[in-house]
Amino acid sequence: MARPREFDTHDALMKALTLFWRNGYEGTSITDLTGAMCITRPSLYAAFGNKADLFRKAMGLYERTYLGFAAEALDEPTAYRVVERLLEGHADLVTAPCNPSGCFGINGALACSEEGADIQRDLVARRRFTELALQDRLDRAVREGDLPAGVVPSDLAHFITTVTQGMAVQAKAGATRQQLTASIRMALRLMAPTTR
Repeated sequence: MARPREFDTHDALMKALTLFWRNGYEGTSITDLTGAMCITRPSLYAAFGNKADLFRKAMGLYERTYLGFAAEALDEPTAYRVVERLLEGHADLVTAPCNPSGCFGINGALACSEEGADIQRDLVARRRFTELALQDRLDRAVREGDLPAGVVPSDLAHFITTVTQGMAVQAKAGATRQQLTASIRMALRLMAPTTR
């Protein structure tokens, strides 16, 4: 008969999430994980699978815990407000003093070797899915007359995604919320002639 787990799996997963967020996938070792999670290797493997499985579980927890603002932003009544809320939400996330700096997904995907290629592809696919959701919302804005017919939703969605990813990289390098606010204002000024 299997012994019951002697640790809280959610708490352990949150500790793994924080470590991956801070150090990236390849910058985090199994020894780092077992130390932070206060569990043994056999317990880690039994509860979460291998390192890649654990990373994917942490990524899912990250999305559920920290990225709710992105889905809410898509419900804003205008394209301008959608973009504003997305950019503000990302800036808050990547500079929050209670979180590691930067973005879990960007930090996780940078500097991946062949060993981490599957993880990198997963992260790229998730970002692409998010960009397509924004593109769909901007398509709707064009159909509703909220954006001019000349606006290409895929280009605008890619631009906004590029800005959010750039903010994550800048935050990881030490940029402040105030500095990111200046970038947000610039991006919104570029949008302002098309919509408000």
